[in-house]
Parts: sequence; structure tokens; C-alpha cells
Amino acid sequence: MTDITMNDLMGLMPYAPILIIVITVILTMIAITIKRSHFITGTITVIGLNLALFTLLGQMTGMVSSGTLMPLAEQLFVIDNFAQFNMVVILICALACCTLSYAYLANLQDNKEELYLLILISTVGALLMVCAQHMAAFFISLELLSVPLYGLLAYTFSRNQSLESGLKYLVLSATASATLLMGMAFIYAQVGALGFKQISVVLVNAYDSPLVILGAAMMMFGIAFKLSAAPFHMWTPDVYEGGPAPIATYLASVSKVAMMALAVRFLLDTALLALPSVQMLLMVMATLSILIGNMLALRQSNLKRLLGYSSIAHMGYVLIVVVSIGAAADSVSSMYMAVYAFTSIGAFGVVTLMSSPYRLSGEADKLVYYQGLFWRRPVLTAVMTIMMLSLAGIPLTAGFITKLFAILAAVQGAQWFLAALIILGSAIGLFYYLRVMLTLFKRPKAYVEFDVVGHWGVRMGGLMVIAVTVLIIGFGILPNNMIEWAALARIW
Repeated sequence: MTDITMNDLMGLMPYAPILIIVITVILTMIAITIKRSHFITGTITVIGLNLALFTLLGQMTGMVSSGTLMPLAEQLFVIDNFAQFNMVVILICALACCTLSYAYLANLQDNKEELYLLILISTVGALLMVCAQHMAAFFISLELLSVPLYGLLAYTFSRNQSLESGLKYLVLSATASATLLMGMAFIYAQVGALGFKQISVVLVNAYDSPLVILGAAMMMFGIAFKLSAAPFHMWTPDVYEGGPAPIATYLASVSKVAMMALAVRFLLDTALLALPSVQMLLMVMATLSILIGNMLALRQSNLKRLLGYSSIAHMGYVLIVVVSIGAAADSVSSMYMAVYAFTSIGAFGVVTLMSSPYRLSGEADKLVYYQGLFWRRPVLTAVMTIMMLSLAGIPLTAGFITKLFAILAAVQGAQWFLAALIILGSAIGLFYYLRVMLTLFKRPKAYVEFDVVGHWGVRMGGLMVIAVTVLIIGFGILPNNMIEWAALARIW
């Protein structure tokens, strides 16, 4: 047995935030074994996520040593500015979801503690995804993110919708993973390499190979499913509606950020984005996502389904950024996904806070439940209104800045049709976002089915939702810091 040297320990330093989450998983398992306590398990989870976040921020600012990657790990993962930026977003979103889950599960009669364990394991997968630069790392980290989600979506199994949501995501996600793996096999059969950079070197001479084109197409189908991009989007509204509100929040934020970051790194590092067939495929998926997502959202009376269709449209906007500016898409797509994730946390956070006292009799997911909310909960209404304005891309919100950058990216790439498509999609989206806001200000109903507790604003879930709202407004009014921070998120 060899002794562990200081060099070995320094080789693990870049992975310190991920290792902290892994240690938190072990501590959570031990805590559950010794004594089941919702408070203790939740506290350990939040402390672990905060430690990982502050360690990562310390590494980014130079206050904590970053060390150097071990040679073997270098082949599978890379910790660059792009990875660190997305890891920060993932950790903040995971922390927000755990905070929302605590209040949501407070009165649940069944075991609550395993939910935190599953969230932590899934977060480890998400953190590894943004660092992956090898096909093996790609697939393993993706499955580490996805498998706990099956259990998380079906966690409130006393609700039939929750069980259906978990089962539906399990079956369809397994199919997408198989398609993804088959695509990898086709590319490997032609190229003979699994590393992203190695593939790009060989691809110069094999770019028109039928195997490479077929493999790239199959991989894009798998990625599109995970991103809920059309035409692989059908699962999204059903899973969002059926899953517990905090887990739908996790799916809309952490899962989407990790998958988009991995997709961008994969397309750029392997040089597959240079293939005309891949560009055309991305353009078709972006066009369908924007049109289908926005058009189907117009008919929705269920808020969670509406947000699900909205997410389909937003993935289309990000795909336009990727296909339009290619190598420069890393920072713009990261900024867009970060703002979208925070906005989703705010919107789903309101649904979660409204649903928390009524977890066994259903959730506050129908628009009618929010009629006249302003007259009894003005601050909560303000939160939801700002989130809707940000999703719609209205000025003075962070969503406007990211939507503007998406249009500029399309113009910069001379993709005039795609630029017009973003404007058209935003115009359609404005209709159903305004419908949600009008519902909030209507005359209040005589009978209130769902409501938040009277002192929601001083609880952790309420404080977190308010903090996200301040962030969205702050970045919308003074976007320079956000733009400068996102500009550092570049792939080496």
C-alpha cells in the first residue's frame, strides 16, 4: 500500500468543492443511520453546500489554493473558468432547492431525510458534468445526475401524479441515455478516441463520415431530451406538473444548467459544431423549441405546466446562441442559463411556498389558485410578477439583458431568421406571462384553497426567494457585474 504524498493531496485540491459534497453525502447517510431527524439532516446538507460554495469562490478569487489536476484525472475532467462559473450557479441553485424542500416537507408523515441525500448525490453528478471532457466522464456524470431524479420526482408517492412523474422520467430518460450511448459508440467506431480534444484532432479528416454524422445526431437527440428541447420535449410539462414543487425547481435549474454546460463543452471541444449537419440540426431544434414551447404555453391553466413549456422555449433561445457564435458561445450561454435558473427558482419558489402546507392534498399549481393573491400577499405577488417579467425579457430585469445578448449573438452570426425568431417568441411569450400577472391582481376569490403561512418572509425559503428577486432586479438595472463575471466563463 503506497503512502499518500503532499503532491497527491494537492492534485485533489481542484476537486475540493466536489469532495466536500461527497463527504456531506457520507455524513448525511451516517446521520440518518444514527437518528432520523429532519432538522439535523437538512442542516448538514445546507452546511455542506455552503462550505463547497465558499471553497469554490475562494479558489476563484485566489484566497484558497487551487492546486493542479492529477495526470489521470486530466484526461477525464478539466477545472477551468467555464466549469467554475457553472459550478457556482449549480451550488447556489442546489442550496435554494434544499431550502425550499425543508419547509415543503415539514409536515410530511413519511421519511423526509432521504430527499436531501438524493439531492446531494445528483448535485455531485451536476458538478462533474460541467467539468467532463471525455465520453466516459460525460455519460457517468450524466447518469449520476439523472438516476437520483427518478426517486426525487416520485418522492411524494402518496400523490399518484408524483409516482407517474417519476416513472415517466425513468422510462424516457433511460431511452435517451441509450440513444446517447449509441451515438458515442458510432463516433468512437470512426474516430477511435473518447477524449473531446482527441476527437477534434481526428475529426479534421473524418468530418464527412456517415458514422460520425449519425453518432453526432444520436448524441444531439439524447442531449435535446435532457434539455427538453423540441421535438424531444413531451415529458417536460407532465414531469414538472407531477413532481414535487422543489424537485421541479431542481430540474428546471440545476439539471438544465449542468446539461447545457456539458453540451456546449462537448460541441466546442470536439469541433462537432463545425459540421454543417450538426448546425442544421441545432437550428431546427431551436426553431421548433421556440415555436412549440410558446404556442403550447398559451393554452395552459396550470402554472407548473406553463413554466415547463416556457423552459422549452428558453432552451431554444440558448441553442440559437450556441449555433450563431460558436466558440464565443460559452460565456453568453452560461450567463443566460444562470439568469434562467435563478428566475426559475423564484417562480417555482412561490409555487413551493404556496404548496407547503397542503402537500398531501395537492399543490398550488393551477392559475386559479393565484387569483387575487396581491390583495392578501403583496410581497409574494411582487416576487412572482418580477419573475414573469424576467422570463418575458422586460427591461430592468436580468432576463432582458440575457434576451438582448441572445439577439446580439444571432445578429453577430448573421442568423437573421433566428434573431427574428427570438423576437417573435418573446412577443408570444409576453401574452401568457402577462396572463399570469393579471390573475394575481384580479378580484380575490371568496374561498382561498392555498395560501402561504403568515410569517413566510422571515423563514429561510421566503428569504431565499426574496434574495433571488433582488438579484434579478439588481442585475437588470446594473448588469455590468453580471456581464464581466460571465465573460470570465471561458473554455480553455
